[in-house]
Amino acid sequence: MPEPGLSSPPQAADPFAAAGSGPAQVLRGPSGLGTAGLFRVSPPQGAAEPDAAPAAAPVAEAVAPVEGIPVPGLYFHPVPEPDPVRVAEVSRRIKEWAVDEVDLFPEEWEGQFDGFSVGRYMVACHPDAPTVDHLMLATRLMVAENAVDDCYCEDHGGSPVGLGGRLLLAHTALDPLHTTAEYAPGWAESLGSDAPRRAYHSAMRYFTETATPSQADRFRHDMARLHLGYLAEAAWAETDHVPEVWEYLAMRQFNNFRPCPTITDSVGGYELPADLHALPATQRVIALAGNATTIVNDLYSYTKELASPGRHLNLPVVISEREGLSDRDGYLKAVEVHNELMHAFEAEAAALAAACPAPQLLRFLRGVAAWVDGNHHWHQTNTYRYSLPNFW
Repeated sequence: MPEPGLSSPPQAADPFAAAGSGPAQVLRGPSGLGTAGLFRVSPPQGAAEPDAAPAAAPVAEAVAPVEGIPVPGLYFHPVPEPDPVRVAEVSRRIKEWAVDEVDLFPEEWEGQFDGFSVGRYMVACHPDAPTVDHLMLATRLMVAENAVDDCYCEDHGGSPVGLGGRLLLAHTALDPLHTTAEYAPGWAESLGSDAPRRAYHSAMRYFTETATPSQADRFRHDMARLHLGYLAEAAWAETDHVPEVWEYLAMRQFNNFRPCPTITDSVGGYELPADLHALPATQRVIALAGNATTIVNDLYSYTKELASPGRHLNLPVVISEREGLSDRDGYLKAVEVHNELMHAFEAEAAALAAACPAPQLLRFLRGVAAWVDGNHHWHQTNTYRYSLPNFW
């Protein structure tokens, strides 16, 4: 049932319109020989024809100029500005939830919460969400995940010391403890003991009221992956270890955005069946999407992290230190790594769509691709948080 006063996002199409027409109508696909028919939009920025001289980055038709400068040379797809009516409503609801329901942050953090622009973020990433209620499923989880990261790991009281214990207890807000009658009350009381656990518990409760049991279990599994990545990064911080580049990328495959695109079907109001989600090819597509979008974060947050206390590991820093490159060359090589991951994601998604054109899988792959594009759009345009290094 349509929501009164809320328009549908202009970029959302009939979610099953392409179901009978194969992958050519569902995915952009990779660039390269034999794949041109998979594109639905103008060429991605940063892409050039083989052997052609570099040209100014093309802008997709009907996409208005947006705030922020994209990383030069980065391979990405521009998207329309997210629907402002939905953005405003999601922003209103998420702040009401954060302040009134879970008491997420002290008053002095309000500016940072607003500057995160999570409403724009989630509307851009989920263009096929049927209602704002569906968008709120992703928005609460995103805010809760960031509260855990900030308060347990990062600069709002976080520390690598004792992180494992804190994360394990927080994880029980997502994956509930099954214990004896004597000890259950102590655990239940602990769920409200700090802001991250309150946020996890509340966001997961909303999610499970809408998602299927299979979708909820999938999300819990991906959150366990995320927490494992947090622990690896914390262990390296405690021992002052700079990982090899491949080790860093392994950590980033776990400490990454994967839980967000993996729920794209829940937010879209449908379900990708568990057997299709579990296919090795589907898992590879999701992993590559998570890896590419996380390197986008490394690139856009580079100057922000350099300005923070202590040493922050990100891909440009690790490449520079491990391969003896300048800061600039390490950053530029990290752009190349991102681009290779993006091309692999698109190639694998197109191959999977061609091999298994089940309607739910085609829609899911399109949703993951939309999340990838929306994630870049938010990073590029969030000038409150991010600015680029002066390497060009």
